[in-house]
Amino acid sequence: MMRPRVALLGFSIECNRFAPAAGEADFAQRCLLRGPAILADARGPAPQALGEMPGFVAEMDAAGPWEPKPILLAMAEPNGPVEHGFFERLMAEWQAGLRLLRGRVEGVFCVMHGAGLTTRLDDPEGALQALVRAELGEVPFVCSWDLHANVSDANVALNDAFVGYRTNPHLDMRARGAECAQLLRRLMAGERFLRAHRRLPIVAPTVSLLTAEGPYAEVIALGQQRQAEDPRIVNVSVMGGFAYGDTPFNGMCAVVTATHQGAADRLADELAEAAWARRARFVADLTPLEEAVRRALSSDVPLAFADVADNPGGGGRGNTMWILEAFHRAGVQGAVFGVIHDPALAIEAHEKGVGARFEARFNRDAAQDPFARPFAAEAEVIALSDGRITGRRGIFAGTAMQLGRSARLRLGGIEVVVIEGRTQCADPAFLEHFGIEIAKARCVVVKSRGHFRGGFDEFFDHARIVEVDAPGLTSPILARFDWTKLPRPVLPLDPETTR
Repeated sequence: MMRPRVALLGFSIECNRFAPAAGEADFAQRCLLRGPAILADARGPAPQALGEMPGFVAEMDAAGPWEPKPILLAMAEPNGPVEHGFFERLMAEWQAGLRLLRGRVEGVFCVMHGAGLTTRLDDPEGALQALVRAELGEVPFVCSWDLHANVSDANVALNDAFVGYRTNPHLDMRARGAECAQLLRRLMAGERFLRAHRRLPIVAPTVSLLTAEGPYAEVIALGQQRQAEDPRIVNVSVMGGFAYGDTPFNGMCAVVTATHQGAADRLADELAEAAWARRARFVADLTPLEEAVRRALSSDVPLAFADVADNPGGGGRGNTMWILEAFHRAGVQGAVFGVIHDPALAIEAHEKGVGARFEARFNRDAAQDPFARPFAAEAEVIALSDGRITGRRGIFAGTAMQLGRSARLRLGGIEVVVIEGRTQCADPAFLEHFGIEIAKARCVVVKSRGHFRGGFDEFFDHARIVEVDAPGLTSPILARFDWTKLPRPVLPLDPETTR
């Protein structure tokens, strides 16, 4: 096959069932690309899209001639369920594009997340996969997945190779995109892959799913070791899941893609046993807010405080005030807070200008948000920005980001970066582009669960990170949520759970 023709598409959003619904504007703000714009973005110096599509395109370009057939790539910041009417419009675009490619492509690559929802569907990724099969039949079909995917049976059965991230923070997205290209070329050359899928009754708190160390890291490492030992195994994906999706198929799982069914089944079973053996370690161990304040006041070394319960990377609004208010009231000095999502305050700071002193009123327009209680303090506008930056490290490295109108405010001994858009503070560039010197701060507070570790690791090692227990839409204390679809019993919610 001299010039394989490959359809390109994608739907990537992590949906928190407890957060407000997402619509077209949320995708347009982050990444909503059609046709040739997908390729131009992927091949550009600072793509809007996260790494899978750029990684796939770069690997296909390097491997030899091919004809990309881009259709529609829709990505958004983690949010609530997608408005179903908008998703139906996306589906109509994908269907029209796929229908034009019937009999005219040799392969399909689809960027997925795997924790999507709509206001009507629990498995929109399954619906999109089914559409690909309905329009193109048994053409070789490869999908990339976030390791926080809630994996349905359809998500595994409807593609030929399932490729999940292996790092959390997600630093391997380009590599996984490149791997998808490699596997698709093998499929288009005539190989056939088989899959095995094992789900466990473990819905792990997000803070227990880091991959540098810990139980999850150990299971992933085992899978990679077994793949290196057996050439019949072509991919091993250990998926941690996303608790706040609250779906009937929530649960940690192993998906093995192989050239031999028996080999896939045996490894999937081994990985499931390994995860189950570590089940008692998938728990949240957070620092109470009062203790966090004490450490901010007394620590001899700079610390990073993670507001894990208000993580925009998991659907949080990025606007809760518990930590900021407590630090301000206690008189903490030399602290940097990033980034607070408050459009009204960001716009007001721009209107007043650099040097202005005023009462900064946080969450004045968030009356319907149960976690966004108001907070006010005297502030000075230190710097302003249009929020257009390129990520420097971690998950957003090399990615074009749009924070919207942004402001650096000084509240006594605390510097606060307020943004018009909404995203987690995973990259030091979000603070540095204001002239903030992170290395000189006594403490940095980030609205992020874990991705900040891949961006701020040059300043704070694991021992100097404090995960704070405060209220919010992404609290790792899962008993605080009213679950409606989660399969029960599951660990750690139900101690009596058995396999």
